[in-house]
Amino acid sequence: MMSNNKYTLKLFLSLLFGMVMFSSCKKNLPDERLSIANDSKYTQFLYQPVLGRNTLFSNVFQYGSSSRPLDFKIVNMRTYTNEAAPELTDKYPVLVWKKIYDGKEKSLAEIEDKRVIENHPLFEIRPHSGDFMMWAPANSNMIKAQPDSGYVFDVEMSNSGGRKYFQNLRLKPFKERSYEPSNLDPITGQGTSISVNPSAVNITGERGQPLSSRDVRVLFKKNGNGNSLTFKFIDSLSNPINPDKFATTDWANLVHGFNMVKNQSQVRYDVAYPIPCTSYPTKYTSSSGEQARIVFRFERLGFGGILQKHTLTFNFNIYEKGDWEMTFWFSGDKPKFGND
Repeated sequence: MMSNNKYTLKLFLSLLFGMVMFSSCKKNLPDERLSIANDSKYTQFLYQPVLGRNTLFSNVFQYGSSSRPLDFKIVNMRTYTNEAAPELTDKYPVLVWKKIYDGKEKSLAEIEDKRVIENHPLFEIRPHSGDFMMWAPANSNMIKAQPDSGYVFDVEMSNSGGRKYFQNLRLKPFKERSYEPSNLDPITGQGTSISVNPSAVNITGERGQPLSSRDVRVLFKKNGNGNSLTFKFIDSLSNPINPDKFATTDWANLVHGFNMVKNQSQVRYDVAYPIPCTSYPTKYTSSSGEQARIVFRFERLGFGGILQKHTLTFNFNIYEKGDWEMTFWFSGDKPKFGND
């Protein structure tokens, strides 16, 4: 009888110990593993940024049924001929915005206070979105640009459920174009003309005919490595046109610039580069924020005393820091500023 009681007690204690251990193990089991799905994929496999400017390739990855968060990294970056590409894996100093630029800054110092220098690979992947970024310091002196075949790379996507690889993505940058609209060929980097044209012209010429954007040429010229932007106007014989002729122009708010100096031949501003600084829409940009927008204005009394409002509009970008000069050349007929 005593023996049976001992056996029953041992059995009970064993079952109790097992239940306690099972409960303890269950509590310590890791959370359910995240999943890696077959329908996760890149929708773009060829990337062709223009060197010399920040270019973000966003929304190029479809998460599908994969569990998030996901981690992404570029692996096996190499040239098209399968050689190492340290120019794209080493880190270089780049300017990164740490505060929001909103176009309300009152000085260059206030703008510069919102960005800092960090070290990054010149072409990198956003670690949790899979987006790609080409940074502005990348240039064709160090990075292979078209017509070269460029680079090939793979992407590793992972979470606690495993990993997946996307292979043989292509990177084929274009050569720098310091400004847009540009007269430079995207492959050779050579000029295809000496100028570009403004976005819109609503001006009457001295001979009485309306001028079109084809009648005005815009010339870009870099004169130094500072932080300035100068506007000039010339007639068909390259004689200067006094900026005061564009009398109703809002010179104080023409660009996001400071310390304006205006004389009989030009208007100069201290500015931060690139222009615009970001793609955030401000009163100095197009509605999308992608380009700066300037409008030169003047008024005159036309036939019958009718007030005519004339405008010259130009949407543009300048990506390279410097002392830039932008000349508006009325190559055929100059504007009719006086009254009838």
